Amino acid sequence: MDVEARVLDAVDEAETVRLLADLVRVPSVTGTDAESDLQDRCARMLTEWGLDVDMWKLDLDDLRSREGFPGTEAERAEGYGVVGVTEGEGTPALILQGHADVVPIGDPAKWEGQDPFGARLTATTLHGRGACDMKAGLAANLAVVRALRATGVRLARPLAVHCVVSEEDGGLGAFATLARGHTGEAAVITEPTSGKLITANAGALTFRLEVAGRAAHGATRYEGVNAVEAFIPVLQAVRRLERERNADPDSLFAGNPLPYPIEIGTVRAGDWASTVPDLLVAEGRLGVRLDEDPAAARAALERALADLDDPWLRDNPVRVTWPGGQFASGRLPEGHPLAEEAARAVADVTGARPGRTAAPYGSDLRLYAAAGVPTLHYGPGDVRFAHAPREQVDLRELHDVTRALALLVLRRCGVR
Repeated sequence: MDVEARVLDAVDEAETVRLLADLVRVPSVTGTDAESDLQDRCARMLTEWGLDVDMWKLDLDDLRSREGFPGTEAERAEGYGVVGVTEGEGTPALILQGHADVVPIGDPAKWEGQDPFGARLTATTLHGRGACDMKAGLAANLAVVRALRATGVRLARPLAVHCVVSEEDGGLGAFATLARGHTGEAAVITEPTSGKLITANAGALTFRLEVAGRAAHGATRYEGVNAVEAFIPVLQAVRRLERERNADPDSLFAGNPLPYPIEIGTVRAGDWASTVPDLLVAEGRLGVRLDEDPAAARAALERALADLDDPWLRDNPVRVTWPGGQFASGRLPEGHPLAEEAARAVADVTGARPGRTAAPYGSDLRLYAAAGVPTLHYGPGDVRFAHAPREQVDLRELHDVTRALALLVLRRCGVR
């Protein structure tokens, strides 16, 4: 208990906020040079704090050829993996994992004159792209290591810190890290969880739909078939399928109105204002149910769009392909001690036991679970702020999560 108190006292709230601000100020959008820059910074910090650090350049061609490759969406010339491991005997007893990449800022005007990467501070909140998803979690992981270093505490079994890239577009970084042989007995991914433990993730599969029309001059549009109009029954079929797939969700999703969403994210049609468009291309994401084979989820969408009661689409069927990120579902095994260990650590810091739930989005959890590493999410932030121009994280929550993670590390890894 004396060791725990010392480490908790060494979790410096102001220093953790400064660390988070420094991370947010690096515009590490997926696939950019800044993503590599941030990985380099993380490697240097972990080295400075005494960890054995492996930083390597990803072999992109080799990874694409491997079974289980998770897909990517962003263009990428390079990527780096970073793993730091403390001293100790045997396989790491715990992995703390976070991703360094963030999504683009969207419309700059929506930031109301603020620099999206400015790390704007108020009394209780830090604002900026990536503050919630998930640089606050990355900062918490690093702050735990810094507190251990500050106190001189030596762990009996190793702690591993995984800093990964490309989570936002499929999980290439986690896939590469596991393929390199970095593993552990259990893992906590510090994605934003609003104080809860997320012990399962639905999956998400990126799809592309091509809907044919027939071109004609706009002045004689009756000679053509507008691909936009042809898309209307396609969208209706997608919504029917969504209702069917959400009829009986897993009990972990209690209270969630839509555990397995299907959404169309982009629609493009036409190439001239006075021409009837002969092609519409739509891209979206299909939610994968817990424990569902992604192949079965793909087949469900393909069937739904092949059976449309529409004369034009019967003769001109929708073409469905599956580019981009392919997130399977994943879950912590029922009864695994990690959930209770994490719950006790959170309760000892906050005074309240965290609830357990599942998330409707894909994450790196499923890659660690598939590699035999029991994994859950617990981290600072509210996912409703992720990917939004109002992205922010509560600083009190950042401090509480960092302290809870520190307790979990001490108890799971032990002290010499």
